Amino acid sequence: MTDETPPPKGKRSGRKRKQRRSTSEQTQPKINPAVPGTTGGRYRPIPESELPQIDLAIRDVLANIGLSEAPQIVIDTVTGNGGSLSDDGRVLFPETLIDRFLAEYKRNWTLYGQTPQHDMQISGQRVYLGTGGAAPQVVDLETGHYRDSTLQDLYDAARLCDTLDNIHFFSRSLVARDMPNDLLMDVNTVYAALSGTTKHVFTSITLPQHVPLVAEICYLIAGSKEAFKARPFISLNVNHVVPPLRFHAESCEVMAEAVKLGIPVHSNVFSQVGASTPVTLAGAIVQNTAESLAGMIFAWLINPDAQVIMGVRPMITDLRTGGFSGGSGEQALVMAASAQMAAYYDLPNSCIAGATDSKLADAQSGYEKSLTVTLAAQAGSNLVTQACGMHAGLMGVAFESYVIDNDMLGGVIRSLSPFEVNETTLATEMISEIVRGEGHFLGHAETYKRMSSDFLYPEIADRKSPAEWEESGSRDIREVAKEKARSILATHYPRHISAEIDGQLREKFDIRLPNDKMVNV
Repeated sequence: MTDETPPPKGKRSGRKRKQRRSTSEQTQPKINPAVPGTTGGRYRPIPESELPQIDLAIRDVLANIGLSEAPQIVIDTVTGNGGSLSDDGRVLFPETLIDRFLAEYKRNWTLYGQTPQHDMQISGQRVYLGTGGAAPQVVDLETGHYRDSTLQDLYDAARLCDTLDNIHFFSRSLVARDMPNDLLMDVNTVYAALSGTTKHVFTSITLPQHVPLVAEICYLIAGSKEAFKARPFISLNVNHVVPPLRFHAESCEVMAEAVKLGIPVHSNVFSQVGASTPVTLAGAIVQNTAESLAGMIFAWLINPDAQVIMGVRPMITDLRTGGFSGGSGEQALVMAASAQMAAYYDLPNSCIAGATDSKLADAQSGYEKSLTVTLAAQAGSNLVTQACGMHAGLMGVAFESYVIDNDMLGGVIRSLSPFEVNETTLATEMISEIVRGEGHFLGHAETYKRMSSDFLYPEIADRKSPAEWEESGSRDIREVAKEKARSILATHYPRHISAEIDGQLREKFDIRLPNDKMVNV
């Protein structure tokens, strides 16, 4: 027997094992040790001594280079509060305005679910993992082929994720490409997502005039405008900048309308390193952080109580082809760095991780997602979007991947848990008792007590012996995940929105999701 060969089961001790479980221990309720909102931040890719230098560069970009193509609302808002326009028409943010924002921005708040168990406390370096991507395609669960995504797919993705405990929020992961115009897209997207899950929903709105309509949907679901403003259960992904350093007018107006109505917003900047940012990772962080801060400051000036999330998203480019490389080691590194900079400013933040380049749920998908999501979580990103389900560099979604990735996300969250060291966990008395007695710990009361509270068991990952695995059909994880996804989609039809409210929504808005596709028939 070599060092790599474990001793045969049941042969670790010459003594026969005794079972000491009491009835109460056998029926002890299972506790999920992968707790949403566990604090990260122990991984810091940027040396702490270099953070002030990066901060100075970010301030230099905002104060002396500025952003171009600003709509009038941005110009008036920023220049009316100490900012200025350069000779070439770029909006400049002086250090005094940056410092005032950092000092007065209201921190430590909550992104709410439609039900309280899904509330997310956005403070410090608490970590939550969820979906995202706005992919134009889906991997058909039956054929395995890529096809255009639809409104039905979006609703199905929401209700699938509604059942998966380690997916903490639902950010629109699919584009309803069967919607004929932007208005129907915006209205039906929020309807499908909010109908499919009670978790907090991130969505996007195309035009500023659509924001009040989406807000009205939320008011009806919440029961009133006041009830929604007390617990806003949606937030808006807003890409207010087109890198490098150019405002996007309509998105800025969407942001302004949202914060006026008390809707949280994500100040997102989505770039390609080496194409729309400098090729250096430090330069990409400087530019994208400055761009995101510009949106945050603008939203805060519109509404000092605005809940705005920093969304720095420099995406690695494969410079041989010009395409995204979302599963690379550089992607993991730069997203962790973006979380570290947000923590430097003590600002709530989100990032993209899990954007594998693989086209299906294979080994490449697994290692790329595990690498990027783990580093983002360990760095303390508050909201890790695109952490599950995504493929092909954010171009496609696979439903079976949500199921597989749910296992992975549980392990990532569990890895954030602080190491518990005390008299009980050091266990010297237990060691003394066992080595002089049975010779193994499997029957000890503390083992049974902690097996349900201290250990996370995967839902579908296989831990059978090779013989047991072969006897059960030799299935790989993708087959098992497809089966579970089909089962969930055949049975889980959330009904948290009453038939009366649903009827009112359908009367006021052109809802394109048929009723008969939202019930178990």
